[in-house]
Parts: sequence; structure tokens; C-alpha cells
Amino acid sequence: MPRYGRTGAGLATVALLTSLLGAAPAAAAPTSSLASSVLTYGSVGGSAVAVGHVIQAGLASGTSATFYSTTTGTTGVKCAASSFSAKVLTNPTAPGTATESLTAQTFGSCTTNVLGTTGVSSITVNNLPYTTSVTSAGAVTISGSIQSTIVLNTLLGPITCVYKTAGLNGTAVNSTNSIVFTNQVLTKSSGPSTCFSTSYFSVRYSPVKDSTVGGSPVYVN
Repeated sequence: MPRYGRTGAGLATVALLTSLLGAAPAAAAPTSSLASSVLTYGSVGGSAVAVGHVIQAGLASGTSATFYSTTTGTTGVKCAASSFSAKVLTNPTAPGTATESLTAQTFGSCTTNVLGTTGVSSITVNNLPYTTSVTSAGAVTISGSIQSTIVLNTLLGPITCVYKTAGLNGTAVNSTNSIVFTNQVLTKSSGPSTCFSTSYFSVRYSPVKDSTVGGSPVYVN
């Protein structure tokens, strides 16, 4: 399912939910001091992100969130706006694994080039919240009954495509304060044949910030 990242490297939801999409994440670098918490704000090894703080991010500048029918194609749905919000549940000393609750993920300004469709009515990430974990190595995992509902417009009226997955795997990248999800697989659970059977979700969220302390960038240690 921060300025988020690794020292040195993610569909609503879906939810779907990120990716949606820029370059591949950088390689992992050594973690910082063992005295640091896994999540810090302000700098690598900085102040610990407290339990209960809210971490948020929108799309990285110049990128889109995409739900494509293949890993290398461009057919599907493309969104110029997306954001997420997550509440920190645990943040242990590094190296370790921090946990969060993904409470919101949204998509907007979406377009479609799927044959037979004329526009995107809505994309909704269902079944929130989702459990999220972030390791000191920069691995981001979103788990739960992840479901995204995409409503597409056609000349004959709207159609609803529902996609599901048990987990999304992304990467936190300290150098760009990003969380990146690339070609995450969501499988169609319902919808007409116009809805492709597999949706590959990609997104890059940046900068990831701790909104509880005025939007200070978040890092992974």
C-alpha cells in the first residue's frame, strides 16, 4: 500500500493503490547510525518520526500514476494527480521495520485510451486502511484486501472495473525523498470485457513529508 527513501534507492488501494512515473529507484546504501529510528525527519539520522504522526505525499513533479494493460505498453488509465496519507504505528531503532496505516489514497485528473471508452469517471481505493511496513533497506510493503474500483465512461454509459491484489511492493528512495511502485499487478475481479484482465500499477510519490511537524521531509535509516 515520506521525504521517504532509503539511504542511497512502491495502488489503492489501491488501494489502488505508489507510480505511478519516473526513473527506477537508486540502489540501497548503508543505513545510518544504529541510534537512529527507521523513520526520521529533517535529515538522514535526524529526529525520529513519532508514533501517531501523519506522513503524506503527492505525485513526483512531472510524473503520472498509471494503470496499464501491460508492463511495457501505454494502454490504460493515466492520472495527473494522486496522493496518499499514512499514520505511523511503530518506529523502532534502526535497523528494523517501521509500520504505518495507509488511511487515504486518491487519484484525479485521469484519462483513458482504452478502446471503447471516452473518459474516466472515478478511481476509488476501497477497504482502507491498509497495513504498511518500511524496512531500513528501503522495502515498502502494503498489505490487506487491496481493491481499486475504476469507473470508465463509454458511449453506452459508465462501466465499472474492479481490481484486487493481496499486496503492493515498493521502494523508498532517500536521494529523491520518494516512494516508488513499479508494475504492481492487480487482477480484475469484476467488470465487462472492456476492462483488461490485469492492471499494472506504477507511481512515484515525492517528496514524502511528516505533515505533523510542518511538512518536514522523511528519510529511511
